[in-house]
Amino acid sequence: MPTGDGLLARVHPPLGILALEQARAVAQGARLFGNGHLDLTARANLQIRGVTESTRAPLARLLTEAGLGDRRADGGPQRLTLTQPLAGHDPAERIDVPALARAIEAAARDIPGLPAKTLVLIEGRPDAALPDADCVIVARERTRVEIAIAVTEDWQTVLACGLEDAPAILTALLDAFARTGRRRMRDLSDDERARLVTTLRASGSAGSPRPPTGRSVVPFAPAAGLRTRPDLQILALDAPFGRCTADTLDRVVSAAEAVGADAIRLSPARGFVLLAPTGAPAAAVMAELACDFIVAPDDPRRSVDACTGAPGCASGSTPTLADAARVAEMFRPLAQQGRAAHVSGCAKGCARPGPADLTLVGTQGRYGIVIGGAPGDEPAIHLPIEAVLDRLGRAKTVGLAAAFAPNMARPDNGGDGRPA
Repeated sequence: MPTGDGLLARVHPPLGILALEQARAVAQGARLFGNGHLDLTARANLQIRGVTESTRAPLARLLTEAGLGDRRADGGPQRLTLTQPLAGHDPAERIDVPALARAIEAAARDIPGLPAKTLVLIEGRPDAALPDADCVIVARERTRVEIAIAVTEDWQTVLACGLEDAPAILTALLDAFARTGRRRMRDLSDDERARLVTTLRASGSAGSPRPPTGRSVVPFAPAAGLRTRPDLQILALDAPFGRCTADTLDRVVSAAEAVGADAIRLSPARGFVLLAPTGAPAAAVMAELACDFIVAPDDPRRSVDACTGAPGCASGSTPTLADAARVAEMFRPLAQQGRAAHVSGCAKGCARPGPADLTLVGTQGRYGIVIGGAPGDEPAIHLPIEAVLDRLGRAKTVGLAAAFAPNMARPDNGGDGRPA
């Protein structure tokens, strides 16, 4: 797809896992056929930036030879399932998550008309937090799972079924969804959703399933940093605002080799996860990577989402990545309270379509301020970045809503605090 810095090529590693040679191929492709910059997405995919019409074909050949080529030619999802980075290595899982994901990918690959952004979340722990998706499969027992579909702000659990029946039942669900013509399941009308549920329940046993959300205590992706288990060391590296370079990806590969990790797992936290045996020099490797990645769970950048912005994106009018770094530092006291912010180059909100405690929406070089809402919501006020930072400094004492109230006095630094 075209962007402000050329074409963007999205890479969908199967199950979100890159063999080390595949990771080196991605880095080489970004360096030779792009501008050297990579995005890590919330769906655990990679994006190579700065591709041109003359380099897209050789890049595609390189990725295909590495086993990372497109699997569908009809515009459907190249990767349908999302699993947590520790899938298959988490003792709390009640099912073999990777095996179920592979079965679902194979069963659903030939569904015609399935929208490209369709996403199925597979979780083997009954108490895990669940990212946004079209539908979710959650294990409650070792032989049974629950299937839920997305509603506007929640999940609707539609049936419980045997683990072995889940791929076929989910394929029937996705086939019925594709025939509605909708792009996302949460866009279905009440009547369409009711027909979908009726069709699905005819394929399985209704039972009395519990909602898969509401009592979540375990994060879906491991927090940045080093975690040690008796049998394993987990190195979680978040890329600041989901951006890294070909050179830093090569350093991650070298780090994986140094600690004896056989693969690089992509994280929905927009980073990488390495699994190392006990006794490997994980702490030393993490220290070496700290200059390029977020390696501490309390880093305020983990609480701020940001898109590419200007000049990399043609839709952006503000340098969101640079501004987000400044916002994150001022946001630190609020991040410690569990608050989240989003710096978006435009109202599309690619980095975080949903609401945040503070959303900044780039418009003609300034930011529209949305408190507790999404990028598409109406801003209460428009401010230049310096005025945003000034008001963030006040927010730790008066709160976000009061700090960004349209009638607040004009900041001392000359920023325009008046409503647009």
